[in-house]
Amino acid sequence: MPNLVLVNPKIPPNTGNIARTCAATQTPLHLVGPLGFEISDRYLKRAGLDYWPYVIWNYHDSIETFQTVSRAEGGRWIGFSTRGRQSYTKFSFRSNDWLLFGSETEGLSPETLDECDESVFIPMFEPRVRSLNLSVSAALGLFESLRQLGKLG
Repeated sequence: MPNLVLVNPKIPPNTGNIARTCAATQTPLHLVGPLGFEISDRYLKRAGLDYWPYVIWNYHDSIETFQTVSRAEGGRWIGFSTRGRQSYTKFSFRSNDWLLFGSETEGLSPETLDECDESVFIPMFEPRVRSLNLSVSAALGLFESLRQLGKLG
């Protein structure tokens, strides 16, 4: 099963929505700090509804801490970014991939994107739209990965 990773998320409802998606798919969620909110934030909890007990999640206080943990477990870092090298639909996902998404305002930093083993983008057709919503992007990436891995039934 892939892991979904949010690096420095800022908006609690986005993280709550993603947590709910992870609960539904039993995909481990990793939150990499610093976060733009407190874990106890009411908007985060409201967006996740009463599904938080079903979320498999971990908090890492920095990208360095996360790197130590994830590299020890193995698997590739797949960075989702508007600066990605290929479309996420043309990329071949593996079951032990780490799907990394950056903050709503900045995306993945250039340094973090450089650390990724691969990078992908989600196609957009209007050049004046800079990016998609984080929770939408995470769901698209996760479900494409699960589809390719034959996990959607």
